[in-house]
Amino acid sequence: MRAPIGTFDRATPAPDCLDELTAPVAAAVRAWSSGVPAEQILYVDTDPRWADTAVFVEHYGRDLLERSANCVVVAGKRGGGSTLAACVVLSTTRADVNGLVRRRLGARKASFAPMDTATGETGMEYGGITPIGLPADWPVLVDAAVVDLPYVLVGSGRRRGKLLVPGKAFAELPGAVVLEGLGVA
Repeated sequence: MRAPIGTFDRATPAPDCLDELTAPVAAAVRAWSSGVPAEQILYVDTDPRWADTAVFVEHYGRDLLERSANCVVVAGKRGGGSTLAACVVLSTTRADVNGLVRRRLGARKASFAPMDTATGETGMEYGGITPIGLPADWPVLVDAAVVDLPYVLVGSGRRRGKLLVPGKAFAELPGAVVLEGLGVA
């Protein structure tokens, strides 16, 4: 199948290649119950050496920069407690962690979660974390600009491979909250 964005050799519906995904991502695809059919989530095999956005778009197409999103894990702290959440923003922006995210989580302080925490809690590889398959009790804060795109390139749970996901599917993820201005230049 031809990919709807990018210059990938092949795109495969995620339900047809569950072995290529990490366990939590594969489980989320198996249990998918969104208005967007799971078959519209596509997996593309990519070289893990090119997983970082700047290098990735040089190899697979500069037009992907405007159609890619990053998923980052943040920790909001208040008193002795900590809340983990995910932020999904266009790769041309950064998450407003100290402003909008901190306020949304009701935290005194918010910061990016340490790598060991992010990978340990998600079961995904650093540099490949995706909002599909995150722990069900996590808030998933999604920038409205991500939801507005027909297809979005995002991690697959591993550094090898990416997912192409209809933008509107992000609004239907467990714990999803769509926010204007989450991604800032």
